[in-house]
Amino acid sequence: MHNAPSVSYPVGRSHFQAGLLVLTVLAGLIVDFYWSSQALWGWRQGLVGVSLCLAVVFALHEWQRTPQGTLTWDGVGWCFNEEQQAFIGDLTVSLDLQFVLLLRLTPNKGPPCWLWAERRQQAPLWVALRRAVFSRPVDLFHQNQNEESPVKSEKS
Repeated sequence: MHNAPSVSYPVGRSHFQAGLLVLTVLAGLIVDFYWSSQALWGWRQGLVGVSLCLAVVFALHEWQRTPQGTLTWDGVGWCFNEEQQAFIGDLTVSLDLQFVLLLRLTPNKGPPCWLWAERRQQAPLWVALRRAVFSRPVDLFHQNQNEESPVKSEKS
């Protein structure tokens, strides 16, 4: 069985993620305006409007805090390098739309990290990244153990 080759891919703020945020905000505004036009303006409509504004501020804040760096597959495991920190851990795919991936990196220590990878970031390496994301890591322990101790058959 062949494993995916090593690959390093830039991850960070996603245009797709920003588009989802904009569509969600627009949908909320449309519903709020429609509801407000159907009834007398009251505290409930005001509460929904304030809640929507707070949700927008929170979403923009989280979008700006989206981790940015390089995700690297070395054939054995995943490493995410962000500025001056490196996180090693397990990677799982949470969303796959062929042109964008939402990935969850669970480091050995610390909370999980959500990463967006888009094909437009580095199109020539996109297929290699997808191969690596969906491949299984090499089990070096068992591979080395099998090479060092050949199986001996006992005859009775």
